[in-house]
Amino acid sequence: QVHLVESGGGLAQPGGSLRLSCAASGSVFRFHTMGWYRQSPPKNQRDLVAEITSGGTANYAGSVKGRFTISRDNAKNTVYLQMNALKPEDTAVYYCNADSVVVDSEVYFGSWGNGTQVIVSS
Repeated sequence: QVHLVESGGGLAQPGGSLRLSCAASGSVFRFHTMGWYRQSPPKNQRDLVAEITSGGTANYAGSVKGRFTISRDNAKNTVYLQMNALKPEDTAVYYCNADSVVVDSEVYFGSWGNGTQVIVSS
C-alpha cells in the first residue's frame, strides 16, 4: 500500500495562494491516478477537488476550475496542488489520494494521506 504525506497547508488571505504537496512511497507511483479531496464541517464526506491520471490528464471540480492546478513529478513521487485566487469557501482539510493499480499482475492498493488544513480568512 502506498503511503502518502501531505504538506503545505496553512492560513491564506482571500485572493492569496498556497501550494500543497503530497509525497508518496513506493516504486509504482507513476501508475497511480492521484487526487486531491477536501472535507469541511459539517459535511461528512470528502469531495474531489482535482485528479491527475498516470498519463497526466487532469480533471477539476467546477468550483476550482481556473484557480487550482494539479501536477505531478514522477521522478520525485510527488503530486502538487497549486491553489490561486483562494476564497473563504476553500477552507477545508485537504487530503491526497492514490487509487489502486495493478502492475505486472500485482495489486498495489491505494490509500489516503492524513490531510493538511487550509484556512482562507482575512
